[in-house]
Amino acid sequence: MTNEVLNTISKRRSHRSYADTQVTDEQLKKILKAAMESPSAVNRQPWHFTVVQDADVLQRIHEAAKSVAITREDCSPRYKDDSFQIFYNAPTVIFISADDSRYAQIDSGIAVQNIALAAESLELGSVILGLPRDAFFSDEKEELEKILGFPEGYSFTIAISIGTPTDDKPAHPQKEGKIYFVK
Repeated sequence: MTNEVLNTISKRRSHRSYADTQVTDEQLKKILKAAMESPSAVNRQPWHFTVVQDADVLQRIHEAAKSVAITREDCSPRYKDDSFQIFYNAPTVIFISADDSRYAQIDSGIAVQNIALAAESLELGSVILGLPRDAFFSDEKEELEKILGFPEGYSFTIAISIGTPTDDKPAHPQKEGKIYFVK
């Protein structure tokens, strides 16, 4: 028996290289529908989705994140590579902001997974991103939140780059001992 959902989950990879081709409006509409259909605790739907297709805005967020990240001891070594860009030059990035309710971050994680699976089902690639978080600790926090249209009281939770992948990535190895049964 073939199961499309399980096949999509098995095929999905975190892509870090994208073609210049923009995501179509029809693809984006389907991806956002999947995001909005995500479950949330007591159906609070604590999220807000901001779609960015402006490369200058994405670069500004990258620079703001980098300015904070490079000051930390645990800075990602990727920032030492001048060609590194936190969105991997994807043509579309969706930012998820959320209120400060108890399960908002978990609900945002569920929504970003729906986005990733929807993108995969449409033959697009994606990579879920935490590194942009640093931009919202920079001096540009308020301006970036305004540019991204975050509602009052909402803050960055997670982002996802989406586009036509140009890399080919094998499945990651699965670690032993990650499942335990109590019957």
